Amino acid sequence: MDLIQHILSLLLTLAILVAVHEYGHFWVARRCGVKVHRFSIGFGTPLFSWRDRQGTEFAFAGIPLGGYVKMLDEREGPVAAHEQHQAFNRKTPMQRIAITAAGPLANFLFAILVYGALFFSGFNVLVPKLAAPEAGSLAAEAGLYEGAEIVAVDGREVLSWRDVVMALVNRLGENGEITLTVRSHTHGDLSTHHLTVSDWLKGEEQGAILSSLGLQPWRPQVPAVIGELVPGGAAEQGGLLPGDQVLAVNEEPVRDWYAFAGTISDSPEKPLLLDIRRVDEQGAEQRVQQWVRPRLETLEDGSQVGRLGIYPKPFKYPEEMIREVNYGPISAMFEGLRQTWVDCQTNLMAIGKLLSGRISLENLSGPITIAQVANESISSGWEDFIRFLAFFSVSLGILNLLPIPVLDGGHIVYHALEALRGKPISEKWQLLGLKIGVSLIILLMTVAFYNDIMRL
Repeated sequence: MDLIQHILSLLLTLAILVAVHEYGHFWVARRCGVKVHRFSIGFGTPLFSWRDRQGTEFAFAGIPLGGYVKMLDEREGPVAAHEQHQAFNRKTPMQRIAITAAGPLANFLFAILVYGALFFSGFNVLVPKLAAPEAGSLAAEAGLYEGAEIVAVDGREVLSWRDVVMALVNRLGENGEITLTVRSHTHGDLSTHHLTVSDWLKGEEQGAILSSLGLQPWRPQVPAVIGELVPGGAAEQGGLLPGDQVLAVNEEPVRDWYAFAGTISDSPEKPLLLDIRRVDEQGAEQRVQQWVRPRLETLEDGSQVGRLGIYPKPFKYPEEMIREVNYGPISAMFEGLRQTWVDCQTNLMAIGKLLSGRISLENLSGPITIAQVANESISSGWEDFIRFLAFFSVSLGILNLLPIPVLDGGHIVYHALEALRGKPISEKWQLLGLKIGVSLIILLMTVAFYNDIMRL
């Protein structure tokens, strides 16, 4: 079932973003007077299709890993004399650049509109309030303290933990100082703190951006009360019940749910004696002891942890920890534009650091990871899925604008050179560029697939 959900999530994501991208090409091609034969979502034989009044076939094909717009072009076959003015190759270099660039630009426009709609409809975020930093960590050395709220990273305003992480991503692999501006929870005063990093997480797979700096989100005190049991899990087999409150593990008192969860995680396949407070149906309190053995589970990074198969009793954050983000229609669109620009900067910095070796190639992800993230975002709610779509749309736009033959950016370079030279690039050089571009894409896809498999 999980595999089916992952596949469906990937297909939904790709169908939406490929449709947006290809529609950009299609819309501008039509405006430039180019005849479009086919608008296809997916490759291969169409599963079903229909035609509009101008004869364009709209199709859904069986290989859903992309799409294309097939235009009339004399380089692909004979064109009747009365249709030659509608051929793509007969258009001016500037018109061809506009048609080619329209796909990535459509991805950017989609992100702006999606983010704008999100900011206009409003959403809630968790205030980025700090827990006590770990002793000896960069955060502790910088003088950060429990209860401080992060309001800016390197001068960039942040409203949530997501904003904090995205701002920190831009500093991966770098040397120097990361500047955090925080607000005191008692007096409201602002203070600036500097975390000195050296080749921060350079060449490593990024999975612990916050903890590597000693930053920990503040969490309310949550008693170790079991809310739900996973059917057939170690907790159910050990005799635990919903509503049980764990007081001690191996006679060591349990402070809260997080401490209990940490003990379980650190104890795979180890027998643990739990002291439990249990209330029966009549309201009478009992003290019982139960032996449990957490099952071993291997995570994506290869580490092994213990799992009991339990969920905590639901709890709420204090109202002051929840921030409502909401803008008027015009301000929301400006925020959508700003967020899209920030995503562009993040993608470009990541590409630059991958090429320079400051970010490990292990961070390159393929369709399996994309499917996992898409499924998780859908499961988390429509807000997370919308954000994922917008960010992925920006990434798709940036990727396609890279000056690599085969991609839109490579074709734009060819058309621009033709405009400068007054004649097209020779077929010999175009063929060589095609071979180089295909080789690069295959290499990147191989690395991405390898990383996906290793994560599994």
